[in-house]
Amino acid sequence: MRQLYWIGLTLMFISAACNTSKITNTWKSENLTDYNFKKILVLGLIRESDRSIQHNMENHLVEDLLQRGYKAQSALSEYGPKAFDKMDEEAAVAKIKNTGVDAVITIVLLDKKKERKYIPGNIFFSPYGYYYNNFWGYRSALYNRIYEPGYYVTDTKYFWESNLYDMSNQKLVYSIQTESFDPSSTEKMGHEYGQIIVKDLIRNNILSINKGEHSNN
Repeated sequence: MRQLYWIGLTLMFISAACNTSKITNTWKSENLTDYNFKKILVLGLIRESDRSIQHNMENHLVEDLLQRGYKAQSALSEYGPKAFDKMDEEAAVAKIKNTGVDAVITIVLLDKKKERKYIPGNIFFSPYGYYYNNFWGYRSALYNRIYEPGYYVTDTKYFWESNLYDMSNQKLVYSIQTESFDPSSTEKMGHEYGQIIVKDLIRNNILSINKGEHSNN
């Protein structure tokens, strides 16, 4: 049992170390009241040709809100990618409120940068003078003096911002900026992002730890 415990603990630390996203800045309104949002819309403003990014970012945040007992929905799933393109403010806000939404969390891709950097090679030395007159000793010693050539890698950084708006007055309640460094997939990035946002909203007492049984209706 102790062996299983240590294995589980090791895997937990490895998982935490592999996170590629982190918070860089947060802000919340000084005029916070006791918010009791009934339904939250997650709206991605992401100008990427690949819709999977918006899909993953919205859906993972929705799922994390549902797990906390909040009603939540993805704007992409509910309205489609161009639902508000030809609407004015009054029409768009009315369309959102008519579905029972009283809060909106936006997800904005502020910037995306690719960085190419050179990883220098390494030379590993081992003493071999003692083995110089012996074939196998000499071979073994020289074999360990292996040169690893350098190489180039390209990393991608995503810079995100999310804002929470109270739709009763459209006022900004909370804002957070995060950075995702070279995620292995948009699925992983969305998963980490949803967890970060919800945990920070709870830490700032904007959402409750567990609102109760959630509903998909």
